[in-house]
Amino acid sequence: MSSEKNTVQSETKEFQAEVKKMLDIVIHSLYTEKDIFLRELISNSADALEKFRHQSIMEQEVFDSQVPLEITIDLDEEKNTLTITDTGIGMDRGELEANLGTIAHSGSKTFFTKLNEKERQDVNLIGQFGVGFYAAFMVADKVRVKSRSYRMDDMGHEWVSDGAGTYTIAMCPGIRRGTSIILELKEQAKDYANEHTIKRIIKQYSNFVPFPIKVKDEAINTVQALWTRSKNEIKDEEYTDFYKFIGNAMDEPLAKLHFSAEAPLSIKALLFVPKDNFETMGLGRIDPGVSLYCRKVLIEQHSKTILPEWLRFLKGVIDSEDLPLNISRQALQDNSLVAKINKVVTKRFLKHLGELAQKEPETYVELWKTFGVFLKEGVISDFAYREELGKLLRFESSKTDSGKLTSLAEYVERMPAEQNDIYYINGPSREAIENGPYLEAFRKRNIEVIFTLDPIDDFAMSHLARFDEKKLLSADRGDLELPETEAAKEAAKEETPKEVMATEDSDSLTKWMKEALGERVKEVVASKRLTDSPAIVVNPDGFVTASMERLMRASGQDGLQPFGAKNLEVNTGHELIKGLAGLKEKDEALAKSVVEQIFDNAMIQAGLMVEPRTMVERTYKILSRLVQNQS
Repeated sequence: MSSEKNTVQSETKEFQAEVKKMLDIVIHSLYTEKDIFLRELISNSADALEKFRHQSIMEQEVFDSQVPLEITIDLDEEKNTLTITDTGIGMDRGELEANLGTIAHSGSKTFFTKLNEKERQDVNLIGQFGVGFYAAFMVADKVRVKSRSYRMDDMGHEWVSDGAGTYTIAMCPGIRRGTSIILELKEQAKDYANEHTIKRIIKQYSNFVPFPIKVKDEAINTVQALWTRSKNEIKDEEYTDFYKFIGNAMDEPLAKLHFSAEAPLSIKALLFVPKDNFETMGLGRIDPGVSLYCRKVLIEQHSKTILPEWLRFLKGVIDSEDLPLNISRQALQDNSLVAKINKVVTKRFLKHLGELAQKEPETYVELWKTFGVFLKEGVISDFAYREELGKLLRFESSKTDSGKLTSLAEYVERMPAEQNDIYYINGPSREAIENGPYLEAFRKRNIEVIFTLDPIDDFAMSHLARFDEKKLLSADRGDLELPETEAAKEAAKEETPKEVMATEDSDSLTKWMKEALGERVKEVVASKRLTDSPAIVVNPDGFVTASMERLMRASGQDGLQPFGAKNLEVNTGHELIKGLAGLKEKDEALAKSVVEQIFDNAMIQAGLMVEPRTMVERTYKILSRLVQNQS
């Protein structure tokens, strides 16, 4: 900068008319939270310090070379002022006017052209023209900026404006290198001269700025931005301390992921899995726990866009230098970049879970038992990650011990050669499933069945649909075609065949049973799967399982989605069913009551609701007739 320009004593300039309008937008319409002004000013100070650090390496001599790089904030509640000072690169007269008047020259006309195109509704455009400094006018009646460049020949200048229409630049000799911004606060903003208020804002938004931020000689930002350091140099205790700070936690995390990526975007992430799932504790839906940063400055706390909603249980930080931000840093100009960060981090986290399941299976099982419901939610709601999530699912099965879990990949490894599909069945407990009728055909064939014990499980299985090119089928489907395995053939050789009803008699009985049950069933058919139980209900459509129907009924969706009638399969080799045919000829009314009871019993075994009063009354009638016949 020439010395001639620096010797101009004082100069007052008027903002252009269009700039006055733009300042009005910045001051009154852009920010949703006034606290943001301090974050903007601290970020500008940190940038100035970083620029000086780089510049000082290249320069042989700089002004005030011995001054430490830091940011200080001075408060005066009596005068109602706030002063933020940095010892950064500073500005000479020309730079002061250019940097603080960005909106007053080349950018303004372009800005208003864009704003007119959008009918002046898209204030996010402001962010493309670098006016974050003017957030100060949200809380200040007047802003004074004193700055001295790092260059040896500068003498310091002061820029003053009330944001109404003019600004003044004058010489200001005798000041140190760097910039001081003095805010004469509005009456309604006097709280920003309060020490506790300022410390709170610093800790919330600027806690990881890489230079000390001091209030009354106390460094407020004492926690390191751990995600920017190499994992090889970080101790476990440091990770734990950082997790407790950002997660507001008291204990250690269950697991963590610390990684950085340069392509396709520059990303640094530090994510933690807590030990507890607060949603299962009756505390309602939890808010996302990962915050978005750009160059260590908070952009969005507990971001709802940076990760899928089903990963809301995670705590941590994602930082990207590639984010183009609007001036308020509260919304991103290019949402496609957020989507890319979301995709990169999500895939990396799911890969990490897969690695954890292999290397630390016990830790992963603990994680699954606590947060598996979120991963199932991801299977249901997020098609993009179903393949990865399918590998992470864990369940008990008919081939595992009680409490032991298996993966779908392990299930596939155990499948008999003749088996092409994966089977699952839902129930309230393992014991209920094992004592129910649905496993009979599978036991005979030595086919493993996955136990889906959580109401959401069948929705996850239905949405996953396939795993390793094999269909996932519920064992209560009406259209199952089970393979004849070697185990089934061996069992057939050893067992004594049960006498079943003749086809003509069976057809006649099932037709009559259908007439007796009416619209409550779609069909009554002779079962090919039952060996011991008299009857089961199955789903003819094969899509909505009994557990899915239970859950939807419980959530009040039965009115929105009518559920079709079930099929009733009867075991024509069972003594009850064979005896029913004879009873029909002797006492059709009693036989009809028995059919209705058989159907209700089958519905109960499927976990579906029946009308208890009707069933109890019918049971008493059947028992009464039984007692009478014995008299």
